[in-house]
Amino acid sequence: MTGWGQVLPFFVQGVEVVDAGLTGSSSRSFVEAGRLAWILENIAPGDVLLVSFGLIDMKPGDGRFTEPFGDYQWFLRQYALGARERGAHPVFVTSHERRAFDDHGNMRRPLGLYPTAMRELAMSLSVQLIDLNEWSVARWRQAGPEGTKELFLHLEPGEHPNHPDGIADNTHLRGHGAMECARFVAGEMCAKGLLTPEYFRNLDARIPEAAVEFLDDDVFEQITKERVGGLAPMAGNAGLT
Repeated sequence: MTGWGQVLPFFVQGVEVVDAGLTGSSSRSFVEAGRLAWILENIAPGDVLLVSFGLIDMKPGDGRFTEPFGDYQWFLRQYALGARERGAHPVFVTSHERRAFDDHGNMRRPLGLYPTAMRELAMSLSVQLIDLNEWSVARWRQAGPEGTKELFLHLEPGEHPNHPDGIADNTHLRGHGAMECARFVAGEMCAKGLLTPEYFRNLDARIPEAAVEFLDDDVFEQITKERVGGLAPMAGNAGLT
């Protein structure tokens, strides 16, 4: 399992990339766990904050769900305004689409209104938007039901020691898919002038999946524990937009 933020440094140079993403987080649960507070405690003027949620926000019944044009937008607003209050630059990135095809090979769009809600809020707040969702829909359609298995976490039994029985995950990416998404995001950052061109590299290079590195488990656990801020969770008015 590989996130596009994890591999973004392959395409950006001369700046520190801090991947603060946490698997299984929604825009709500990330805030309520104090992880946005940690970001806002450490962010500096001139920094760029990439904000991407939606894949988990749509899951009901576990304390992570948000309504697209309700509390989803409310929480996204906290990321954008919090960054701006500290002199940083928020950027919304719509979530990549899930791998979802019907029996005839037609791609479905289970994320529904979440990308639209993010686009609407970006426009109303004048926040830069990178539309990874729309790009991914075109890319997944091009690859088709079989080709997208090379982008998502689809493994045969015995193919990887972490999944001895195999896995068919249509939400999370593997290295190839993460690289393609990160390349698109970096290219859009360059095109939109979020950083000047000298900060980008490898935008046309094919980087092998084997180049992806992972933290040791104990280091990962330590960082996860440390990245919780001391500010009170901002959930009191979660229904407001």
